[in-house]
Amino acid sequence: MRGYLFPVLLACCSLSAGCVERRFVITTDPPGAIAYDEKGFPMGAAPTDRQFVYYGKYKFTLVRDGYQTQVVEEQVKAPWYEWAPIDFISENVIPWTIRDIRRFHYTLQAAPIVPPESVLQQATILRERGLVTGTQLPLPGPPVPVDSAPVNPNPPGPVLMPPAAPE
Repeated sequence: MRGYLFPVLLACCSLSAGCVERRFVITTDPPGAIAYDEKGFPMGAAPTDRQFVYYGKYKFTLVRDGYQTQVVEEQVKAPWYEWAPIDFISENVIPWTIRDIRRFHYTLQAAPIVPPESVLQQATILRERGLVTGTQLPLPGPPVPVDSAPVNPNPPGPVLMPPAAPE
């Protein structure tokens, strides 16, 4: 009976082996900003969360009406139990789940209110600058009919000689 105890205990430990669950939670002030990941895919409205696989740099874009769009980068450092070779034990041997939850909080800045008169004034300045920049292209003239087009009597290319008369 004692010979079977070790394999049974090993099987139980391997079946109940834990893992590390990695998540980050993004919150904003004010709440409700849409968070996009580094590939441009929406993660959801804040507060939102997502699992992550690797430790390293992550980039988020936060968008909300009436607030400036904010692009942030976060460096997610590995905890001590994820350093090699300890990570083998924390990922495969420990019989429970380790939860690594990272929380990121961002405060959004209100977008400045620009009066319409200011936008119109800037547009007028840019329009005037565009009129004097560079040289103006010539206006196209009236189309020339094909029948009245001048014909070049000496077109470029090889000169063709008439065949020689037979003797």
